[in-house]
Amino acid sequence: MTIYDFEVAKTNGELYSLSDYKDKVILIVNTASECGFTPQFEGLESLYQDYKDSGLVVLGFPCNQFGNQEPGDSYEAYQNCKLNYGVTFPMHEKINVKGSEQHPLYDYLTSAKKGILNGAIKWNFTKFLVNKDGEVVQRFAPQKSPDQLRSAIEELL
Repeated sequence: MTIYDFEVAKTNGELYSLSDYKDKVILIVNTASECGFTPQFEGLESLYQDYKDSGLVVLGFPCNQFGNQEPGDSYEAYQNCKLNYGVTFPMHEKINVKGSEQHPLYDYLTSAKKGILNGAIKWNFTKFLVNKDGEVVQRFAPQKSPDQLRSAIEELL
């Protein structure tokens, strides 16, 4: 199994397969618009702009499971990212990244790369780096800034 076996929904609810990103390096991030880490959107967008022509895609998945920090709907989350941080990378429908209603993608991600203590996502802006073969190769804690991921991304590109 790889990341390419999953379907996700765009902000407008349209489903598509992550196999659309075959041969790309993918950075997957659970996001929130009202979090202390929200300014990381600027860094994520910078990574996307700097490396998209080399094969990087950043995928944002809004989530409201941590401190009610994504209270609006998926479209509101997208608009906030776009207007406040200039986000142009793909954003998706709000999902659950942990618990009994965890999205299958996040079940896969957290099984592939466990965090400290266990696989559960502990907070917004946890990041997963996926290689061009669709394999999860690294997991980064929310405290890790996007800029600190550059060397890991460059190695995979």
